[in-house]
Amino acid sequence: MTVVICPTCSAKVEWKEENKYRPFCSERCKQIDLGAWAEEKYAIPAAPPVDPNDEE
Repeated sequence: MTVVICPTCSAKVEWKEENKYRPFCSERCKQIDLGAWAEEKYAIPAAPPVDPNDEE
């Protein structure tokens, strides 16, 4: 059986189909993570778009 670490509280969580909150240990930890995304505490890094009209 695979065990992962909850990204919110670091608890050990069994990765199985019955755990509907995986990779989180509970609905509470899942909601905390969702709230962090909503508050823009996390960001996916990206390069700025290239303007084809811009000359270097």
